Amino acid sequence: MVSVPGALEVPTVIAMAEEAGRFPTAPRYDGYVALGTIIRGETYHFEIVSDQSAAGITQLGLKGLAIGNGILTTEDEDQAWARARRSEGDKGGGAARAALDLIALRKRLRVGLGA
Repeated sequence: MVSVPGALEVPTVIAMAEEAGRFPTAPRYDGYVALGTIIRGETYHFEIVSDQSAAGITQLGLKGLAIGNGILTTEDEDQAWARARRSEGDKGGGAARAALDLIALRKRLRVGLGA
């Protein structure tokens, strides 16, 4: 697990981890799970952060990275906890399952769908 300063930095750190994986001493990852919460404030900043964070993750996905996006956009902290709880939304678990599904699909595509 790696902590980042904010949601906008999540795509950057995933790209850094992918780049570092090209070096022989660094670990290589099959996929990534992006987790976090963007809570609406009093300014338009919420919209920019949520849009750009999702766009960055999407761009990395289009380059072939398997990323489960579990970054929540909520009105308040209570809503975030409700969406994160296993007994309710389990959005983190959903993001992890999405990453695993994408990893498996990428492997299938690389050897042919019939495999």
